[in-house]
Amino acid sequence: MNHEFFSATDTGRARNNNEDSIAVDEASALMVLADGMGGYNAGEVASSMATSFIKTELGRWLSEAAATASDTDVRRAMDICVDNANRAIFNAANSNPQYAGMGTTLVMGVFREGRLLLGHVGDSRGYRLRAGRLTQITHDHSLLQEQIDAGLITAEQAAFSSNKNLVTRAVGVEDTVLLETHLHDVLPGDIYLLCSDGLSDMLDDESILQVLLGCDSLAEGAAALVDAANDAGGKDNISVVLARLRGQPGAARSWWPFRR
Repeated sequence: MNHEFFSATDTGRARNNNEDSIAVDEASALMVLADGMGGYNAGEVASSMATSFIKTELGRWLSEAAATASDTDVRRAMDICVDNANRAIFNAANSNPQYAGMGTTLVMGVFREGRLLLGHVGDSRGYRLRAGRLTQITHDHSLLQEQIDAGLITAEQAAFSSNKNLVTRAVGVEDTVLLETHLHDVLPGDIYLLCSDGLSDMLDDESILQVLLGCDSLAEGAAALVDAANDAGGKDNISVVLARLRGQPGAARSWWPFRR
């Protein structure tokens, strides 16, 4: 399989430091994005621990075992790596006063032959762009999403809520964490976007779609998304990972270079 990746991260216009972290391992078709929280610089520590641990440990396992592993095996390996990262962050937070209360959201993906295993914790998101349509393929672990699911508020009202940043699940906050993982079919030309809420809070889905449709490469798309989020206020750190499975000669393409 021939995957193309591009990532970008930016402090934004309101923060002094960047608590987001990104890791991509092209050899094992692995991508990870984390958005840290808690204390002075502690968010940076938590997100960096999560991405570096998962890239190192899961990347090594994938390089050694992925060729013969089943999807169930890969899902189990993802769970174990996230659990180990969670314990490392939790223990660091409880043994170092300056890291007390730190944690991080997480969204990660592993591409397989025609498939993507996508896992997440918290409100960092995954999207798929296919045939000119953008679809969110993760479900936020947040108080706001629970209110929407319960019918207490609408998605439109949620955009103006003061509860935007209250997550109900995070890595490193408790001694255990549950990674929500789903399997998705992948078509040549699909674009997959991982992002922190510094992007999704600044741009609605239609705006993200229009930015991507106006770009001719992953590099251009990543830069344009960061610029658009900053132009909309840049109230938080902004991080994106874009991934695409290149089509083989004669294969159907789901988007690129689709314009509308």
